[in-house]
Amino acid sequence: MSLLGRLFLLFVGVPLLELYVLVQMGQLVGVWPTIGLVVLTGLAGAALARLEGLRTIWKVRGELAHGRLPGGALLDGFAILLGGALLLTPGILTDLVGFSFLLPPTRKVLLGRIRNSLERRLKSGAIRITTVGGFPGGGFDPFWRQGEGSDRGTWGPETPDHPGEIVIEPDKGRDG
Repeated sequence: MSLLGRLFLLFVGVPLLELYVLVQMGQLVGVWPTIGLVVLTGLAGAALARLEGLRTIWKVRGELAHGRLPGGALLDGFAILLGGALLLTPGILTDLVGFSFLLPPTRKVLLGRIRNSLERRLKSGAIRITTVGGFPGGGFDPFWRQGEGSDRGTWGPETPDHPGEIVIEPDKGRDG
């Protein structure tokens, strides 16, 4: 599916589907219970997002305190942010997906699937990461180390047990 098709589905298809489900639910249980459910899931989602967000912040701090990059905790934080945003969006289906990103057991399953999908797409070449310049992000980075006599470098704290997990090859342009 093309990017335009995906965007159309996201911004037109999902809201139409949500509207249909809300109307059906309103006819089934009534307007006020439906509105109450939407408000209740928004409030419960905000509280759960706050709790899980604080827990994730503590994980990030713990990883950094031990000199490790908090990749998993940052991915959890992104999932929690996404889940909270989905819960603030009125609708039943977005609430179900939002709660799935906020609850730790389902979040772990979803993030595992997302990670596997990204790894497959990276290996197949559907996703490519390119950096321009001496090291990622530009500017000064105390963790960037250029390999001796090489245009390759690594990023990460220089310790015996963490020699730098990410290998970056600077973009050489079209001329190679």
